[in-house]
Amino acid sequence: MAPMRLLDMTSYFPLLWVITDQFGQIKEESISFQELRDGLNHTEEKELTKKLCVNEKNGASFYLSGQLLRHFKMGYQNEANLQAHLFIEDPEFEAIQAELQDEKQANQELNRILEHSYDGISINTADGITLKVNNSVERFTGIPKEYFIGKSAEKLVTRGFLQESLYSRIIKTKKPATAFQGGKNGHQIVMTGSPLLNNNGEVDKIIYNIRDVSELLPYYRKFGQESLPTDAIYTSNQSPLPVLHSSAMADIHEMVNRINQIDATVLLLGETGVGKDVLAKHIHQSSPRRNGELVKVNCGAIPAELMESELFGYEAGAFSGASRYGKAGMFEMADGGILFLDEIGELALPLQVKLLQVLQDREIRRVGGSKTKRVDVRVIAATNRDLKEMAENGKFREDLYYRLNILPIRIPPLRERRADILPLAEYYINHFNAAFGMTKMLSKPLKHLLFSNRWSGNVRELANLIQRLMILSKNDELGLEDLPEEYRDSKGSENESNSLLQLTVEQAERNLLEDALRTYKTTYEIAEALQSSQATIARKMKKYGLTSTS
Repeated sequence: MAPMRLLDMTSYFPLLWVITDQFGQIKEESISFQELRDGLNHTEEKELTKKLCVNEKNGASFYLSGQLLRHFKMGYQNEANLQAHLFIEDPEFEAIQAELQDEKQANQELNRILEHSYDGISINTADGITLKVNNSVERFTGIPKEYFIGKSAEKLVTRGFLQESLYSRIIKTKKPATAFQGGKNGHQIVMTGSPLLNNNGEVDKIIYNIRDVSELLPYYRKFGQESLPTDAIYTSNQSPLPVLHSSAMADIHEMVNRINQIDATVLLLGETGVGKDVLAKHIHQSSPRRNGELVKVNCGAIPAELMESELFGYEAGAFSGASRYGKAGMFEMADGGILFLDEIGELALPLQVKLLQVLQDREIRRVGGSKTKRVDVRVIAATNRDLKEMAENGKFREDLYYRLNILPIRIPPLRERRADILPLAEYYINHFNAAFGMTKMLSKPLKHLLFSNRWSGNVRELANLIQRLMILSKNDELGLEDLPEEYRDSKGSENESNSLLQLTVEQAERNLLEDALRTYKTTYEIAEALQSSQATIARKMKKYGLTSTS
């Protein structure tokens, strides 16, 4: 028997070797290598042929058929046209693969934890740019969470999503910081930002935790209580118009009740914070559509590129990133109810055309769809801008303006209805006392300041200030010393020369007139009793929002 060559002997060992010519054609191969090749698909076979032809550094690794291989090549028996190739499985591959799999599972588990957190969570870069938010952030804001990605905290403040950015404080102190962000969509939001520091002690990431304290504080303050008090949180079943002391608001309430059986479009006008959304809730609850949904859309908060799909919905695969099941729009969600289009003046002109068409035809077509669908929706629009002037300047469609302006209602700013200021303050004190489990009250000097303040932010500013004082103050009686710095400055007053004495006189006048109204029916009788003229009494009653029979 002829002696066996070394090459023949190694063919029977589990070694991956092959002899090729200069074109990569296989001349000889081990049994193990042949078995490897037999199991390759077409793509993998092309990759292997490429490795056999290309000159590359010895020991280079590549992935093939579930294995990480290192490739070694050398000349064969002084044959210029032949090359010997040896492939060795990398012993670290399985460990690396297992480590990557564990890391992938850990990331998936972390994502599930983030998405199922009841509190909102936002992860930001050291530059303040949002990297990731969970679903609860969308629940608190009503804005698709994808919108926040790539946005800075400063931009979110500008757009009105945040009242205060914690970014600068955290970067400066490198310590956690907390701020009250006000109430939105029935939530009372407090945000805490915590820095993640790198090995050099610099801020690498900032993690924000966003929670609804109106749900947490009752448990905190009344530990052991089995359930929340029934009036702890403001719900849509409560009266949306808690204060109607001024004649202006009483007139608006009476008009709404008179016209609400007419299923026509309503346009709410007024400055930011006067309570347009509250009046929209009242219109919904007192209308024949009360059993349908009240769907609110903030036309100034949703980006223009998302607005069409949010209003009218989209079909499956309508655009990149769209749900494969499609999505119903706000008009479809409000079918049988009311659609509240807040900040309608911010709606882009191209969308104004489509909105006008829907209002005229009562039909919508989803983005990417070919069929129309009838919708039964009453529309309430609201704005703090002069739509008529915008229409004249070409910034708002004139035909849409007249379509919306069927039943216009102007809500006066708080400074024009001072009779509502203190009753509103007391309402919010009682409301937050119930919500937070507190027993706080306003001092007389603080009431005088509240009454005299200009309230450029109107009812929203008043409510947020009351809430802020109640959360931050250690005292049961809230006083001037509890006020933020900006409110201690007399510049916030309607008249900087208003003294405490003047305010006391005004309050005394009001109390005197209220007492007189309980006894006398007309302004003439009151004037005679108070030894004043009827014109003076009428003027004073108008100033304080009081009414009589004549």
